[in-house]
Amino acid sequence: MNALELLIEDHSKVDELLTEAENAESQEQVRLFKQIKEELDAHAHIEETIFYPYMKEHGDEELSDIILEGIEEHRQVKMFLRELDGLAEDSEKFEPKLKVLKEDVEHHVEEEENEMFPMIRDQIEEEALESLGVEMEEEKRKFLKSSNASSGR
Repeated sequence: MNALELLIEDHSKVDELLTEAENAESQEQVRLFKQIKEELDAHAHIEETIFYPYMKEHGDEELSDIILEGIEEHRQVKMFLRELDGLAEDSEKFEPKLKVLKEDVEHHVEEEENEMFPMIRDQIEEEALESLGVEMEEEKRKFLKSSNASSGR
């Protein structure tokens, strides 16, 4: 699977989880949030450590600019994840923060898939995207395994 396909698959999975959480009862929302956080943490990790650096190095200035914006959006999403993770399950702030997280993630995904990815398809060879995808899949597996081990799962 190439790098873009992997990221699109991640986007779809998180979107499904966020939609499910939006329509769930509070206990179920908290359970789903843990999955959402795990997925977003792993996704951001592979983008920031492998994907974005490669694109900045091999893409043009316009691509580099949109990547910098993506990194900033990751920072914002991580802030919401930390805040949500720190809230009590019955906090009245949980559901509204989850809604804003969903909106931020949707914006980020839309920009990546509609602006960044077409630029990448124009600038980066398919072979490079395939190789990058393999590397990103392996790193994601390692990241999820280590985060599950450290959280005692």
